Amino acid sequence: AAGEGATFAVEENASGALCGCVGLGCEYANRRAELGYWIGTPYWGRGYATEAVRCVVAFGFGYFRLNRIYARHFLSNPASGRVLEKIGLNREGIRREHYFKPGHGFQDVADYGILLREWAEVAHRHLSAE
Repeated sequence: AAGEGATFAVEENASGALCGCVGLGCEYANRRAELGYWIGTPYWGRGYATEAVRCVVAFGFGYFRLNRIYARHFLSNPASGRVLEKIGLNREGIRREHYFKPGHGFQDVADYGILLREWAEVAHRHLSAE
């Protein structure tokens, strides 16, 4: 409603149960958005994150006409990085001890990003594989 992006529910295929969410926080002046997602533990490893993130990245480039989408993940969660790599985001760097996570201390994060022109190539390869 505020025009700052979009957030979507991720539902389980069979039951329609809520299993997570995915969204984009947009900076329209720079035609970029930060991608964020969360999938509940019982639904890990079932492809929900990859499918949802791929759809929202396509939505961001199409609907919002973005030039760049970026994301980050804790290095302690490599599965999240694999999701980003599977859909074509490139690892751009590491921010050492960038966040303080209560009970876990300072955490390193990996930065990922993809440009519209790169997404066009990724989307073409994905469609060709189907």
